[in-house]
Order: sequence, then structure tokens, then C-alpha cells
Amino acid sequence: MGTALLVLLLLVVLFVVVMLAKTVRIVPQARAGIVERFGKYKGTLPAGLNIVIPFIDRLRYLIDLREQVVSFPPQPVITEDNLVVSIDTVIYFQVTDPVTATYEIANYIQAVEQLTMTTLRNIVGGMDLEQTLTSRDEINTGLRGVLDEATGKWGIRVNRVEIKGIDPPPSIKDAMEKQMRADRDKRALILTAEGQRQSAILTAEGNKQSAILNAEGDRESLILRAQADREAQILRAQGEGQAIQTVFQAIHDGQPDQSLLAYQYLQMMPKIAEGSANKVWVIPSEITKAMEGLGSSIHEIAGIPKDATPRTRVDMGPAEPQLPGSSADLEMRATNEAVQEAIAAAESAANPGRAARSTAPGATAPGADPTEPGAPAGQ
Repeated sequence: MGTALLVLLLLVVLFVVVMLAKTVRIVPQARAGIVERFGKYKGTLPAGLNIVIPFIDRLRYLIDLREQVVSFPPQPVITEDNLVVSIDTVIYFQVTDPVTATYEIANYIQAVEQLTMTTLRNIVGGMDLEQTLTSRDEINTGLRGVLDEATGKWGIRVNRVEIKGIDPPPSIKDAMEKQMRADRDKRALILTAEGQRQSAILTAEGNKQSAILNAEGDRESLILRAQADREAQILRAQGEGQAIQTVFQAIHDGQPDQSLLAYQYLQMMPKIAEGSANKVWVIPSEITKAMEGLGSSIHEIAGIPKDATPRTRVDMGPAEPQLPGSSADLEMRATNEAVQEAIAAAESAANPGRAARSTAPGATAPGADPTEPGAPAGQ
């Protein structure tokens, strides 16, 4: 009797527990519960604690109201130029109406996947491979528009559609890599050629400027050298003219006689015989006559007076160089005086008797006019 009562008590407790479990329903946050009564939609349970009639109401579906992300496997798609590419897509969607998503379609995820595949083939089928690879935004926008319009009646809102990857065939990849490599090589060659051209242009400009500067330097150098040569020739010509004038004036001042000229002829004879090529040489007749005059004072050389007579001094013009602004004027004047003194000393050494006569009392100074007052009468 006690055992039967204990069993009955346990059955009552178990029934109470089952009834509580069937009556109290807890729905998590961001979920919605679809309740059916005798197989017909009764209502939607919100998040939290809910009470239903046990054995009459049934929690049929628990719908997730959060935004969901579904990644579909790669799908083969044929482009406009008959190339097969594999495209991976990602769909971001959210259930906005749990009742419609439950009763309007059996499996909305599968429906979204199939709709994405068909829409993607329609969009990519109107593009070539290059346009497909570079038009992801256009493909995403087209997919989102079609999916959002088709899934609105299912109680689903498609927020975003993304293309994960577009993989062409391996042969197309190799061809594209070769094309890109050729394009990069082409651009590298173009850039190298541009650099070489710029380098050649800059080098030519530098050579041009260098040639211009060298030419200007050569021109100025030639001009300065020509001016220096001209001034040197002018100074040399003036020096030679001054030397000739000095010698000529010294000859006129010295009043050379027959004995001095004969002595000069004798000094020139060794110079005539110099040189290995002088095998035969001719003695001028004036030298023989000078030698005869040196031995005897009776004979006279034609054109040379036996006794030098004073003559009037010949004015040969200015002895100074005519180059204006010359810094060697004082040196040239001192040199002329030294030359005249040396010539006078040489003439005195060659004709000591004449020098004694010229220094004797009453003698006429060289170059003096014998007709002037004060000259000796015996002259």
C-alpha cells in the first residue's frame, strides 16, 4: 500500500514537471518563436518568458532575426567570350518577417543561393573576361538589386553582396601573366629609353655649352695673342729703327776716314771664310783697295775720303719709341746713351791719332760746323 502511494506521488510530480515544460517557453534575444495550434499558425513569441497551452500550442520554429552571412561555394560562370570562370560570393541578409520566412518558402537560404547563381550567370554572361575581372562593383550592385527584389516577398532583406574571388582557367592565368609581364617590360623599356634620351639631350647641351665656352676662350686668347704680337712687333720695329738711327747717327758723328773703314774690312774677312760650305769665296775689290790704303796713305779708295772732315749732324728724327704709354722709356734712353758712349770708345780705340786731334786745343768737335765762328782757320 505504501509502495503504490509512492509510485502515484512520483507520477503526479512527473506530470506537473511535464506540464510546466510544455507551458513555459523561453525565447532567446534576437529570436522569434512561431507557435502553431493544431498545426495552424497561432502567433509569434517574442524574446523572453512566454506561456503557451500545453498539448494544444506548439513552438514550431525558432527564427534568428540577426543579420546572417552565407558564403556560397565557387560557381562556374561562362563569360561573353566563352571562358569559364569560378566566382565565389558572400551574401549578407536579415529576416524581417519571421512568419513570411517560415510559411512563404521552405528553405530561404537555399533559395537565396540558387537565385544568386542564376543572377550571377545572367550578369557575367554579358561581360568579357577583362570586364568581369575589373567590374566587381557593377556585379555586386546588380546582384543586390535582383536579390533584394526577389527576397522581399519571403520576409528577407539582402543588405550586401560581395564577390570573394574570380578565378579564370589556369591557361588564361598564364596568358594574363605573360601579357602583364610583357606590358611591364614594355613600360620598363620605354622608361629606359626616355631616360637615355634625356641623358643624351643633357649631354649634348653640356657639350654645346662647353664648345661655346671653349670657342669664346680661344677667340679671346687669339685676340690677346694677336694684340701682344702686334705690340711686340711694334716695339721690335721701333727698337730696330732706333738702333739703325743710333748707328747711322754715330757714323755721321764719328766722321770715319779711310784707315777706319780699311780696318773694318779686315775684320770682316775671317767671317767670310767661316762655314764648312765655303770652299770658294771672292774677295771684293774694295777690300784690296782698303788693304792698299792701310799700307800706304798715298792711294785712296774710291768714294772714301783720305782725311775725315767735319760734317753737319744728320737729324734722324726722334730716337724714342712712338708706342704711347710705354713703361720702358727711361730704360731705352739710358740704353741709347750707353750705346753712343760704347761706339765713341770703340772709335777712339781704333783711331788714337784722330782722338788726340779732336781733343787738342782748337780742334772742332765732332758734328760741329766748320763754318761756325770760333773754328780754327787751319781746318
